[in-house]
This record gives sequence, structure tokens and C-alpha cells, in this order.
Amino acid sequence: MYEVKFADIGEGIHEGTLFKWLVKKGDLIKDGDPLFLIETDKVTAEIPSPVDGTVTTLNGSVGDVIKVGETVVVIDDGTDNSITESHTESVVEQGSTSVVGELEISSEVISSSSENTHEIESKSAHKILATPVARKLAKDLNVDLNLIKGTGPAGRVMKADIYEAAEKRKLKNVEDTSEQVVSQQSFAITDELMEYVPLSTLRKTISKNMTLSKFTIPHTAAMDEFDVTDLVTLREEHKWINGEEGVKLTYMAFIIKAVVLALKEHPVLNGSLDEEKQQILIKKFYNIGIAVDTPEGLMVPVIKKAETLGVIELAKELQRLSKASSEHTIQLNDLQHGTFTITNYGAFGSSFGVPVIKYPEAAILGTGKIVKKPVVINDDIVIRSILPMSISFDHRIMDGADVGRFMKTLKHYLENPMLLILS
Repeated sequence: MYEVKFADIGEGIHEGTLFKWLVKKGDLIKDGDPLFLIETDKVTAEIPSPVDGTVTTLNGSVGDVIKVGETVVVIDDGTDNSITESHTESVVEQGSTSVVGELEISSEVISSSSENTHEIESKSAHKILATPVARKLAKDLNVDLNLIKGTGPAGRVMKADIYEAAEKRKLKNVEDTSEQVVSQQSFAITDELMEYVPLSTLRKTISKNMTLSKFTIPHTAAMDEFDVTDLVTLREEHKWINGEEGVKLTYMAFIIKAVVLALKEHPVLNGSLDEEKQQILIKKFYNIGIAVDTPEGLMVPVIKKAETLGVIELAKELQRLSKASSEHTIQLNDLQHGTFTITNYGAFGSSFGVPVIKYPEAAILGTGKIVKKPVVINDDIVIRSILPMSISFDHRIMDGADVGRFMKTLKHYLENPMLLILS
């Protein structure tokens, strides 16, 4: 018998949700056949069988949370090894499959958080383990550390615990207010009038990340309109590339190229704030995240080293990542190490928005829908193609003037698209 376990691949993944069974008890399977879909806070992926054999046991139902080390499927592969419950005590064993299928497990050791270096005596009868940074955060958010159960080593209170406690208190205040309003009405709200939709693992992750970003980063936004008439003409003239190169040449490929060139001239927007050291970290590589809408929620695959790619190569990579995100075949490496993010709400007909920064990045660019508008050029009213753009940025490490200069440079490249082809 062969036990297919949910293996530990690092990256902070401790559990996943059973998204879909792809086999049933009694099925004959071969090595590499997909067994089930697992959804984690990083990816949703097919898990393949590592052996040939017959499925004898399926542990769990769709929607169940599977912990690292638990046996998910048992396969009769002709061996004499008996199944024992003690096998589940091991987090990672020989023969266990990975949560992301064919993705190789990195041997890189992830450094420990600096939050594990200090212990402070609390005023209560027991020790509250927390760093000075965490204690200051609790004070700023008016959170009582004595009421928090720490999730760190030895019960240490982490920053994530404090954010979660603050959010729960905020939600409770909203619920209390709602109950007061309802009590004043002449009708009762019953379960028949309500629909309860459980949050998916991905949606929980999005909620956690957005809360972390808004709590941590003081968001400020700037907006502008770009005249992209020449870009529209250039793309129309080169639509033949779609067939010959086997790739769809979208406006986003041009926008990514322009963003990279603008970031090179204004590097602070490709940076982030190191809160512990109080330093601005400028990245000299350009990994551009692209927000992709999927049925399960928003994912942000990352185009690595975008500065080395031309417009056609960017279009190909964009197409590959978008397809993989939609089909649940995206790999963990394709979702990591972004330095700047672009979100395209214009695809849904919107013009302007104030997107939330992907923590810990310093900025996020939002692109709207290209529309034809009358504009004044040399005292004449003419019809031009206008692209609305908005950007949210971290006001701790840059000011409006910095972002204004970045947007001016970005506008220059998009309004003169031949520079994107020649660069």
C-alpha cells in the first residue's frame, strides 16, 4: 500500500483545502495521473499519483481542510507495507507528493523572523512574549496583548496576531452597530433572507493580505489620462503578429514595457520599506506582477526580469501566466518576488480606481478602459484615444512629486510607442 500525503514544501504553507476529487475508490491509475485538486493560500494545483495501482481509500470530502503530513489517498501498488496511523505523524516522508504537483521543492532555507529575538515581561501574571515593534503596533492599534493568543514559537505574539485581533474587534463593532439598527426596525431578519457564502482559502488569503497592506501602508493616489492614439494605431498595424507568433498582442504588453523603462528612471517606485532597519530597499531587477481575475479570486502572477524582454516576449509570458492562473496550473515560483504590480480594471469597463498596494511593494498601477474623447490640440477639437491611469503609492518613502515625475515619464513612453519597440 502507498500513502499519498500532503507534504510540507515550506513557504509557510501548513494546510490546504480539498478543492475537488479527480478519482474515486476502485479506480485503476498510473504514475502521474491526477488524484485531486488542493487549494492553499499560494496556489490551487492538481496533485498527481506517484505510483501505479488501485485507489483503495479517499480521506476527506470536498471543502475539508487537510493539514501537512496527513494521508489523503491510499493506493494499492502491490507492495506489502501495511497502513498505520503512525505514518501521519511524519510531516515529510519519502514518497510523499508535493502540494503543487511537479513543482520542485526548494532547498533554500528561509530565514527566521527577527520577532523571535526578544522576550519582554508583561504586567500580567504570565509572560507576554512580543518584540518592541509588536508592542508598539499593539499600542498604535489599541490592542491588549493580554487578550491575544500568540501563534509564534513559545506562544510569542506576532504582528499578524495583532492585525487579526484589531480586525476582529472592528468587525465586532460593525456587528454590534448592525444589531442596534435591526432592533429598531419593525421586521425581523431571518435565515431565509440571508445567504452565507464560505470564504475559499484564496479569498481568506486575499482578505488577510489586503488588511495587512491597508493597516501598514499609508496609501496615497494620483490619476491622469494618457493620449494613446499612436499606440492604438501601432497595435492595429501589427495585429498580424497574433497569427504568426501564436500570441495575442495586447495593450498590456506595451504598458509593462513602458512601466519598466519608467521605473528605471524613477527607482524608488521599484523599492520597499524595511521597517525594522528604517531603510528604503531599492530593487535593481524588475519583476512585474499582473493581477488576474479567476473564478476563485484575484491572483498576481509575476513576470520575472521584465527588463530583459521585448514587447512580443512580454505578451507571450503574459499569456502563459494568465492561462496557468485560470487553469489552476500556476506554480508557486510564478507568484513570488514581485517588485511592482499592475491591475487592469479597464477590462471590466472601469475608468479609474484606487487599487490596494501588494505588500510590501511601494506602488501599484491601475489601467482603465481606452475610450475615444474630444480633446483640444492647437486650438482644434479632435477625437483621440484616451487611457485613464491611476497609481497608489506608499507615502512613507515617496511624495506626490516623485510619483508625478514617474507618471510623466510613463506618459511619454505610451504616447510615443515606437520608443517601446526600439528600446
